[in-house]
This record gives sequence, C-alpha cells and structure tokens, in this order.
Amino acid sequence: MKVIFNTIDDYILGFKGDIQLILHRVRETIRAAAPEATEKISYGMPAFYLKGNLVHFAAHTHHLGFYPAPSGLEAFRKEISRYKNSKGAVQFPFDQPVPYELIAEIVRFRVAENLELAAIKKQQRRRPGNEPT
Repeated sequence: MKVIFNTIDDYILGFKGDIQLILHRVRETIRAAAPEATEKISYGMPAFYLKGNLVHFAAHTHHLGFYPAPSGLEAFRKEISRYKNSKGAVQFPFDQPVPYELIAEIVRFRVAENLELAAIKKQQRRRPGNEPT
C-alpha cells in the first residue's frame, strides 16, 4: 500500500536519519532560492510552485531525484553531466555530497523563467483583440 503525504513535513518524516537531514537541507535550499514560492505535494513528491510548477524533489533508495523541468536541466547541462539525468530529472547519489549550490542555481533559474513566462502571458492577455467575447 502506497503512503500518501499531505505536507512536505509528513514526507520528510517518512524517512530515516541522514535522508531526513538531506531532505530538510534541500527544502531549505529551495526556500532560500525561491522565498516567494509555495510548497505542496504533487505527484506524491515535495514540490514548489511559483506562477506554475517550479521544482519537485524526492528521496529514492540510492539517490535524491530532482525535477526542475526540462528547461532547468538544459540550462545546466554541463553541471549535471556527471550525474545520471534525463529530460526532466537528475539523480544525486546519496553516496556523494549533494550539490546544494547547484540546486540553488537551478531553482533561481526556474524562478526567473516562471516569472518571465507569467509576465509574457499577462501582457498577451492585455493586448487589444485578446479580450473575451
């Protein structure tokens, strides 16, 4: 039976010792890089939201999964190349130091990206001819 978490606190408490410490630090790293973002559980994982999905993270058996959307990984392709990664995820192994500063940089990139996209959408809604009929 799969456990359903309602808060990030609940999620973190579901893990033991060192993994809890890593999850707490990842959460604090994201909060510091995106102080205006709100927290939620999405797809069963801790997530941060700011004018849209910002980032998700999750503890797995041997690694921390970090999910900053494909654009967040593409912008840091060189920096993440030493880790197993895919279009939308990067795996930070628990047997290596977690790159908290890299996580912060990626989050700051995603904040700027989300704010820019929100501003563009807002402008498009205000253009003449875009009024609802």
